[in-house]
Amino acid sequence: MIAVDTNVLIYAHRRHLPQHVAALKWLTQLCAGVAPWGIPVFCLGEFLRVVTHPAVFDPPSTHDQAWASLRALLKAPSVRVLLPGPHFASLLEAEMKHAGATGNLVFDAQIVAVCRENGSDRLLTADRDFSRFRHLSLLSVTDTPV
Repeated sequence: MIAVDTNVLIYAHRRHLPQHVAALKWLTQLCAGVAPWGIPVFCLGEFLRVVTHPAVFDPPSTHDQAWASLRALLKAPSVRVLLPGPHFASLLEAEMKHAGATGNLVFDAQIVAVCRENGSDRLLTADRDFSRFRHLSLLSVTDTPV
């Protein structure tokens, strides 16, 4: 199962970004497909934090605009919000230890752990930091959608 990272959600939402067309193509294909795909729950909040932040975007997205983008994705029949379960803490600890994740990389380790717990083995991302984690294959928005 493919999981989608925050940066891909942002690129698809913000039309002026150079990665917009590629990210939107990926998400459109995932939403139209029957294969299950997921969004880690942590990415939902991070997306909202970034796109509505006036220090990041001028102008920032309004709450309504940001939520409209998320609602459009979340209504796809094939999407799942990937939630922590009973093994999340031990998976997080293992991923942090293996990658030597500290500071901001702990957030990435959370995404990896929730993906693992939900059976996701691929992450669509533009964040190279995920290459430090061993349990996910990385897909780039510049790759051809599967």
